Parts: sequence; C-alpha cells; structure tokens
Amino acid sequence: MSIPNKSAIRNPQSAMPDLVESTAQVFAPDGPLARAMPEFEPRAGQIEMATAVARVFERGGVLLAEAGTGTGKTLAYLVPAILRRDRVLISTGTKNLQEQIFFKDIPALRAALGIPFTATYMKGRANYLCLHKLDQLVDDGSGFPAGPLAHNVFLPMIRDWAKRTETGDRAELEDLPEDLPVWNEVAATADTCLGTECTRFDDCYVTKMRQRAAASDVVIVNHHLLCADAAVRQNAYGEVIPACHRAILDEAHQLEEIATQYFGYSLSNYRVEELARDVERSLLAMVGDDSRSKDNIAKAIEKLREYARAFFSDLAFAHRGSALKSEDRVRATVDSLAETSEAGEHLSGALELIQSTLSLLVRLKPDDNRDQDIDGETRDETIATLIRRTGELRDDLRFLLRAGDPEHVYFVEFRGRGIFLRASPIDVSAIVRELLLDRMQATVLTSATLAVDGSFDYIRDRLGIRGADEVRLPSEFDFTRQAILYLPRRMPDPRSDGFASAAGREVIEILKRTEGRAFVLFTSYATMRAVQAIAEMALDYPILAQGTSPRSQLLKQFRETPHSVLFATSSFWQGVDVAGEALSCVIVDKLPFASPGDPVTAARIEAVRARGGDPFAEYQVPLAILALQQGLGRLIRHRRDRGVLAVLDPRLRTKGYGRRFIASLPPAPVVHDLIQLEAFFSR
Repeated sequence: MSIPNKSAIRNPQSAMPDLVESTAQVFAPDGPLARAMPEFEPRAGQIEMATAVARVFERGGVLLAEAGTGTGKTLAYLVPAILRRDRVLISTGTKNLQEQIFFKDIPALRAALGIPFTATYMKGRANYLCLHKLDQLVDDGSGFPAGPLAHNVFLPMIRDWAKRTETGDRAELEDLPEDLPVWNEVAATADTCLGTECTRFDDCYVTKMRQRAAASDVVIVNHHLLCADAAVRQNAYGEVIPACHRAILDEAHQLEEIATQYFGYSLSNYRVEELARDVERSLLAMVGDDSRSKDNIAKAIEKLREYARAFFSDLAFAHRGSALKSEDRVRATVDSLAETSEAGEHLSGALELIQSTLSLLVRLKPDDNRDQDIDGETRDETIATLIRRTGELRDDLRFLLRAGDPEHVYFVEFRGRGIFLRASPIDVSAIVRELLLDRMQATVLTSATLAVDGSFDYIRDRLGIRGADEVRLPSEFDFTRQAILYLPRRMPDPRSDGFASAAGREVIEILKRTEGRAFVLFTSYATMRAVQAIAEMALDYPILAQGTSPRSQLLKQFRETPHSVLFATSSFWQGVDVAGEALSCVIVDKLPFASPGDPVTAARIEAVRARGGDPFAEYQVPLAILALQQGLGRLIRHRRDRGVLAVLDPRLRTKGYGRRFIASLPPAPVVHDLIQLEAFFSR
C-alpha cells in the first residue's frame, strides 16, 4: 500500500485539475499507454507519482518522490512533463538511464500519446569534437603530444569520421579506446572555446546541440553536465543548457556527491601542461617567422613548465607521505601547503609572465601578424581566451595555497601520474538551493532511495530543500516471495585481519549454491583482490573483475556468459540493470561507510560535530544506508526475478545501528544458514 501525498491531503483544491486529470487518464486501464504498450499494466504507485508530479508542475515548488523498484517512475514523470507542453529539463545520475529515456521511453511515449513533441539528449562538452582544434593540428605530426601512434592511427580515424558525423559525439567512434589522450586534443572543452568569434562557430557541434535543445520540449542531461553548467553560469561563460522552468532530477541521491565535485576549485599538473601546450601551439603559429616573439614565447613556456614540475613535486612530497596505502586523497592544511609556498610563488610568477607575453601580442598591429591564414578576429579571440585561462589558473592557485576558506576542505589527490590540489565545499546545500532549485518554478527530485528511517529529513538537509511535497511509494516487487536476505551467523569484525579470508570462504559457499550468477560488491579494492584470489582457487565459474575491461564491456560479458561472477567496487553499486537468471545473487562484503580518512568525509563529520550533532548517526549511517540500498537494489529488476541478497558484515546483527540498516532493506525473509539458500533455489 502506497503512502499518499501529504500535501494533496492538506490542500486538495490547490492544484488546477487539467494536468492532473489528463495525466491520470493516460495511465488508465483503457488509456493511451494500455492501448500502445502490450506489456503495460496500471500500477497504483505509478499513477500516484505521476499525478503528484503533475500537481507540482501546475502549482510550483519541490516534490520529493521515492519510488521503489518496479514503480515505473520514469514514465510517471515523463507523461506529465510532456502533457504540460512547456520545456522541461530531465537530469539523471547515470548515462544508462539518460540513454534509456532518450532512445526507449521518449519514442514509446511519442507513439502512445500522439503528441508532437521534441527531445534533445545533451552530454558534456568534452564528448564532442571541436572542429577548430582539429583544423589546428598539423598533418606532419610535429610536436603532437599524444605520440606517433595516436597521430598515425587514431587522428586519421577522427578526421575521416569528422567528414561524416552529424553530431560530433565521440560515442559514434566505437573503435576509439576510452581515455585515449588524442581525444583531449580535439575535444570541445569550455576552456578552449572561442565562442562566436570562432571561424567554425556555425558548424560547431556544441552550437548545434545547444540550438536543438533550445528548440526542444524535453532536454535530457546528466547530473555532471547539470552541475558543470550551473558552475560556469556563475561566470556567464560556456553554459550549454537552455533556460528551463521545470526540472526533474532522477537518481537524486547522487546529487550531493556530484555537486561537491563541480562547485569547488582544482589545479593539476595536467591543467598546467594543457595551457602550456595550447599557448605553444597557438602562438607559435601566429608569430610566424618573428624570431624575437618566438624566443619570448618559448622562454615563457619553458619557465612555466619548469616551475610547474617543481611545484607539483613539492606538493607530492609534502602530502604523499601522510597518505594511507588505500587512499588517494590526503587532507591539505595551511602548514602542509606552506612547504610548497616558494614553488607556488614561482609558478604564479610564471603564469604572470605568460599573461604579459600574451598581452604584448594583443598590442601588435594586425599587419605585424606574419601568418596571413589566421583571421584577425579569431587571432584576437584566441589570445583573449588564453589570457582568461591563464588568469583563472593563477587565481585558483592563489586561492588554493592560502587554504583559508573555512567553508572548503583542501586536499591533494593522486591519480596515476596526475597530481591535483583541490578545495571542495563542505556543505553544498546552499549552492544546490541557489544555483539549481531556486532557478526553477517546479522541481521533482526522485530516486528509488531517498528516505532514511522513513523520512526525507536527511536528503532535505544535505540538498538545502526547505518546503517540499513528499510521496513515498514502495516497490511493486514481492520481496517476500522473490528474495531472501542471507546474514551469516559467524563472521569476524570487518576491520580485523581475518575478515578477507573469512569473506572468501563465505563467498565460495554462497556461489556454489547459486551456481555463480552473482555480483560480489566490495567497499575497497584491497578486499576485492584478496577475496577474488581465494575464490579463483576454488571455483570453476567464469570470474570477471572490475579494472580488467571497461565497465560496459564487463557488463556485456556478464550478461552473455552463463554462471559468471563479477567482482566489483563502488561504480557497480548503482545504475546497473541485469534482469533474469543471469543475476541471481548480490553479495556485499561490508556496510559501505564512507572512510573517515577521506578529506571530504572527515570535514563533514567535523562540521556536524561542530554544530553539536552526532556525525555517526546523522551523517555516516544515513549515507551508508542509501549506498547499501543501491547495491542490493541491483538484484530484483523484474517481477520474474528471484535471488539472494547477502551481507557478510556482522555489524548488521551485533550493533544497535544495525537495526536501522535492516529496516531500510527490502522486506525479504532473513536467513542465516546456507541450507536455506539451497532450499530457496530448489523451490
């Protein structure tokens, strides 16, 4: 039985009936969806959510809607969005859902409703080809930073594709490996965009995407693009999402984490090198045979690279020593950054030298430009863009080195060869409210996991939501029949040295009874590798592991390989759908508490404690509950699915807070013996 919308009960006359009634009619047993979709069946929860969305679209405000798996929430919010006949922005947490909406749900609704509406699917700028940057790459390969293989093999592939593509979306290049450095040379990033002064502006794929979106009724983005766009709007530069008055944020439980990434400051060795390379490439082409200008530019770039190497070397030396082996982010303080102050001043000076060198070129008369192939306006805009980028980088460096803003947490992150100095907001609630929620007349935030302890208080606090209507809809699936929750009786403390070996033995016994067909999800790579090594010695089932292939390829292999087992960490805990017998078991090793050693988590714990709260009960437990719900939510995706949910962490049974986790899990029967797993699958 669903929980009714409290706001609708309080004020039943507050909404105009047209959109609410017409929405309900679409979901009726004899309505358009039933006539057009053979497998459609009316669901009370879906209708309740759809009418709640319609109500907030008519009246304005915020709706918090938790819709359990099987509710059909995507159609529930798409139908009133389309019937409203006003542009609506839909943002998702995962690319998979974004593609499902655009390629599956939108065409189905267009056919079912008989309403002529348009939709645009938007990705971040870096997914699109920049024709201007492609034109700039010289054919002889000299100085090509991605290397001769990229120049001789992949660049011709991109050039050939550029002649055919209508979208410029790199996803069309299926043979182009992920994370290939050559793509960075031709991607349409905001940093390098020349705007309307670009000679290829009218042909630009980002321009065309923006134009399509501005003429569309439904604009589909993801949270990364949503936050990135909101962040650049503060500077009125580089935004691509058109103005919308109504928004639907699906998978809204991810919004705080993603907002934290985008509404902060970041400086990296990659960013400095990209600037140096772009200055070198652009300006050396402009000055032609002017040896004096060439020499000045070369010296300025050499200084920038020299001081950048020294700065990031000092930064790594000052912070890497305090990092735990399992962590790649280390808290930075005024004292730790003081060790890099001299190198930081030198780097700042090198950036000022680049700016002054660029400014000298601006003052050159057009006749002094030796390269007559470069349009004067394009030349000036290119220099202006480089000056802006250099100034922004210098300002970010100075802000980060001061480490003086109490509203930010400062840390150093190590990723491969990348060294990043970052400052992230400790509390994003005011930012989300000001830059996202307050800009909309109506906003729907929805997910299968939004409430904790039966309340939306946690998500309201984290996202700065003041007044909001609420609707909670339980899953349409019968977990009492379709699933069991297995909690082994004897497991060591997950923080003990013996946990990994005990978990390995338990995983083996579970997988023997499920005959593979499982996700084994871990909170750390170290435990994953240890358990995987144990399991591989004892099992004959095909074992796939995160990190050995791209995520999409691993999922494809899992679906196509009978009795396979996938070992994975955080990125597989959500946004992954595998229906049917291929996935009959989800095993979670530990309760997914965020590491208190992580700088952002630590700063948020300190903030809760500073205001007199209990950080464990108010922040760490709710966050872990939502993560566990997402991980176990991978199992039952269809009415015909059956399977085992297994949590190996004994704290579910031995700690008082374990009851909060148990209460948040699907209402599946709890079992403690492996023989009960055998009985379940033999039914």
